[in-house]
Amino acid sequence: MKKLKEQTDAKIEAGRLAKPEFMKGVDDIINKAKTFLEGSNAIKIGQKAPNFELPNPKGQLISLETLLSTGPVVVTFYRGDWCPYCNLQLRALQIKLDDIHSLGATLVAISPQVPDGSMTESEINNMDFIVLSDQDAKVSSQYGVSWNVPEFLMDHMRVDRNLDLDKINNGNGSILPIPATFILNPDGVVTWNYVNVDYRTRAEPDDIIEALQQIS
Repeated sequence: MKKLKEQTDAKIEAGRLAKPEFMKGVDDIINKAKTFLEGSNAIKIGQKAPNFELPNPKGQLISLETLLSTGPVVVTFYRGDWCPYCNLQLRALQIKLDDIHSLGATLVAISPQVPDGSMTESEINNMDFIVLSDQDAKVSSQYGVSWNVPEFLMDHMRVDRNLDLDKINNGNGSILPIPATFILNPDGVVTWNYVNVDYRTRAEPDDIIEALQQIS
């Protein structure tokens, strides 16, 4: 099984070959975002993570406090089930889920998508971890990883991808989470994190497992 970085690098390279001008535009936007330190306000190692209570695809409210009562929690923010890089990441985490559970941890994936019938049928929501909806981007903002997406990328999603994010996210069409992963110990304190405004790169599952081993 290829590492997640190998998979995302291959997708990036395929994109450069298929749409070089678009990928050049993405590179420019990401470089600008890094210059302006997008994501630098993300909660840091040693800080207590804000509690949340969010709905799952069935509309049931799940709280971080309840999840922490059983052990460490891995919280990962993703853009939505329409994002190919998110799908690569979450498939890779699904493969490692037994290892995560064996260390007493719970995996929670959060996106702005509204919890409705179509969401329940998506590939991500049929995986074996908890999926929650942060449709107003309140929680991603509290964690310091909300991003007002540049119009260049919004145009791409509307025109090239035929995506209506206003509908998918129930009104929030322009604020998406920076892909980020936080490991919280049972006290809710961040012990490890990965935050990168370049949505094409994600935390490696093996690194998450190694960080969980430090807690156990």
